[in-house]
Amino acid sequence: MKPSRIVAIALVVGGVAWIGSGQIGRGDTKSEAKVAAPAAAPRFKVAVLPVSSQMHARRIVLSGRTEADKRVMAVARTSGVVIDLRVRRGSLVKAGDVLAVLSDEAREAQVTQARARLEQRKLEATARLKLIETGSYPLINKPQLQAELQAAAAGLAQAEAERLKGEVTAPISGVVNEVPVEVGQALQVMMAGANVAEIIALDPMLAVVEVAERQLSGVVIGGRAEVRTVTGQKTEGIVRFVSKKASQGTRTYRVDVEVQNQDGAIPDGVTCEVDLLLAAVPAGKVPRSALTFSSEGKLGIRHVAADGKVAFAPVSVVEDAQGELWLAGLPDGAQVIVEGQDFVREGEVVEAVPVRAQG
Repeated sequence: MKPSRIVAIALVVGGVAWIGSGQIGRGDTKSEAKVAAPAAAPRFKVAVLPVSSQMHARRIVLSGRTEADKRVMAVARTSGVVIDLRVRRGSLVKAGDVLAVLSDEAREAQVTQARARLEQRKLEATARLKLIETGSYPLINKPQLQAELQAAAAGLAQAEAERLKGEVTAPISGVVNEVPVEVGQALQVMMAGANVAEIIALDPMLAVVEVAERQLSGVVIGGRAEVRTVTGQKTEGIVRFVSKKASQGTRTYRVDVEVQNQDGAIPDGVTCEVDLLLAAVPAGKVPRSALTFSSEGKLGIRHVAADGKVAFAPVSVVEDAQGELWLAGLPDGAQVIVEGQDFVREGEVVEAVPVRAQG
């Protein structure tokens, strides 16, 4: 064999060997690369709190004032001079107690005259009725005798009623707040009576607040409330009145809360704080930090669904408590994300790590 042919064959064999060695090395590299491929990225961890809806009585705290349940002026019903004043500021009175006595002004004389006239009519009627029975007096005069007797009785009753006007009595039970008259002062009664004393009833006492129209639907008559005054009293009350007409200036509605005040410890007109318990609604309690906004700007919470994906639920705030929020609109039994909710988006698969409920 010629040397040139031998060299050519050697070159061919060497080339084939070189190509084959490259293929073999590449296959090994692929195997190694396949073995060294990194594992799938771990899921993002979020802290979740299971929340279930329950009936929750909402609370709103409002500032108001106390107001006496009744405030009445005791007035003189006739003219005269005050000769006896039996009360002063702070006096406790009962309905019907005599507060002041006015001068007689001949009222007692009118009673005496009316009584004498009635006695006269009685004697005349007795005598003439006997004459009618014997036929000495016409029977037709009997109705006239009875009418005269009744007129005399009515005159006496009128005179006695006029005499009673000389005594000014308490129209209600309570405490005397003002006495604008003095002994010796002349009272002239024209169209209206002259004021003698102002009486306010301290039991029960009212706590008056103004409720915004957005919260009005939860305030019901008979609902419970807690009242705290700036003077230190704390008591419970019942909603007695809810106005059906808004204030023109504030667009709020008056609400009266009735509280017991038998000892008169709560004065009239002091500032108070009223904690109203509104009608119960379905709501869930979550930490304040759980609130977030969706990409559309809606207020709500993010929670982890059963398939492990993040979902968003719009909510409304029922009550803003000191450490947590009561929210309406939560899916029942939702796994609410309380940590990490701002780092995930809807539809993302996450790893939920349960946390303990606070309180």
